[in-house]
Amino acid sequence: MGMTAGEKKAWKKGFAAGEDSVEEGLPGWFGTFADMMTLLFAFFVLLAAISTMDPVKLQEMANSQGKSLGSKIKAQGKAEEEGEFEPIKNLAAMKKEMKEAIEEMKKENPAGDPPIDVQTSSKGLIVNIKGDFAFPSGKADMKPELGTLLDKEIIPRIMASPFQIEVAGHSDSDAMPKKWQKFYKSNWELSAARGATVVRYMIEKGVPAPRMLAAGYGDWYPKGIDSLKKENPMYNPLTLTWGDGDPVLDSKGNELPTVLSLNTTSKQKSSNRRIQITFIQPPHHGKGRSATKMDD
Repeated sequence: MGMTAGEKKAWKKGFAAGEDSVEEGLPGWFGTFADMMTLLFAFFVLLAAISTMDPVKLQEMANSQGKSLGSKIKAQGKAEEEGEFEPIKNLAAMKKEMKEAIEEMKKENPAGDPPIDVQTSSKGLIVNIKGDFAFPSGKADMKPELGTLLDKEIIPRIMASPFQIEVAGHSDSDAMPKKWQKFYKSNWELSAARGATVVRYMIEKGVPAPRMLAAGYGDWYPKGIDSLKKENPMYNPLTLTWGDGDPVLDSKGNELPTVLSLNTTSKQKSSNRRIQITFIQPPHHGKGRSATKMDD
């Protein structure tokens, strides 16, 4: 049954009044939804920023804050009396230990440079040992001096810490001389053999094998490459240049360095021939995660 003329007139009048009463703009729930999306975006930006931070510098900041609040207490006791190393629980503390060791080396031999140096990266704390100090040219047999250094400065600190350890051999970009090619065809094989030699020595000295990694980078990871990556995120370590072969310039028009340019001078080549020991921050800390007595 249809509406009468009066009913139709009343319905149209009510509909018109309803249209006038509707507020213009977005519905009320949309503001809450937009706030939630903004918070999620900020959260993921924060995650990305944390994932690219230098873990050593982050821990140094945390340690300095702890000192200012009086929460950092220096351990004393039996370990000091027996001359053993106290537990080294984070990379910042390990960096401090290694720098103190380098200063002692400088005092013992003021005329020469210490055979080691330290640096930080997103991977962890890196201890570089000069290759010419550690190995004879073209060979993977350790010099006695390297064994002494490992026994005195490196292995005790590894045993006092919870970190995974990567030992990597590095070389310069010079081609392997023919007289050595009967042992190692290229810098890849030589650098890998040197890394494995140091790992085997450390295991024989008591470092748990599951904590050790051996690697060889050849001439593809020269010193200074980490800062190079920061200058040019387009850097591709699998090529000698930058993708299409053309040099990449910075904002001021200066040509950015490449792997080859970091392997040019005799000084660069000497520093690139090295053993690199990296203390890698473990993903988790807790009981059962460490091969040492760090959990006591």
